[in-house]
Amino acid sequence: MPGVGGAGPDRPDVDAAWLALREPADAAARAADLVAPVRRALAGRPRTVIHDLGTGTGSMGRWLAPRLAGPQHWIMYDRDPALLVQARAGMVTAAGTAPVTVTTRQGDVTRLSAADLAGADLVTASALLDMLTGEEVERIVAACTGAGCPVLLTLSVIGQVDLTPADPLDTDLAAAFNEHQRRTVGGRHLLGPQAVAATVAAFGRHGVAVVRRPSPWRLDAGTADLLAAWFTGWVAAACAQRPDLAGPAAEYARRRRAQAAAGRLAVVVQHTDLLAGLG
Repeated sequence: MPGVGGAGPDRPDVDAAWLALREPADAAARAADLVAPVRRALAGRPRTVIHDLGTGTGSMGRWLAPRLAGPQHWIMYDRDPALLVQARAGMVTAAGTAPVTVTTRQGDVTRLSAADLAGADLVTASALLDMLTGEEVERIVAACTGAGCPVLLTLSVIGQVDLTPADPLDTDLAAAFNEHQRRTVGGRHLLGPQAVAATVAAFGRHGVAVVRRPSPWRLDAGTADLLAAWFTGWVAAACAQRPDLAGPAAEYARRRRAQAAAGRLAVVVQHTDLLAGLG
């Protein structure tokens, strides 16, 4: 399924190199204050069972497992078996060196039911929602609420990008990129920046409260490789959506790359993290 485990800005499919490049920025961006209520809710269990949807190479597990106490068992889902092999191999121990075990399941996370999530103490996902359709979000939310456990969903893009210094073409490219994120692919109409609102509304229809937190990427000279990869994909996707921008975007990209090389370009890519079921 497109987007499982997170995707680059210019493509719906995941790529292990892209996931490795973005992992430090993801870890820095996630709303760490949402972990405290999760930790309290899971306290005292002999073993915590966590289902991670669209796991990619396992970055959510590497980030969250050390922040939770006690033994954990992670059940990791992805459509790509090669990514699941990396996720299993790269898993870490929990806080206090408590053991963490892993089971992997290959498949389409949008087809999961409450029965598939039975016994879960927590469901997680990272960089997933914006690559889903409204119907797919509804199914995932129904499965999670049916399982009766809290849900932590991190790093969903919301269509807001701030570049410093500003440039007159920023607004047009950002709008075109957002349109590209909402495109129809193989008959699937992606939610893109509307995914957070759609997910909150879906949980609301099940009577489940959701807490939101910002989780921005902050890209600059200290994250030069990620900034370059993100920027290239961002411009390419915008021009794919609006070919009339290709000419102006070529000069724009030259200016921006010169600024980046001089250490003068900074970008904030806004995301939102959601915690459902503990509000």
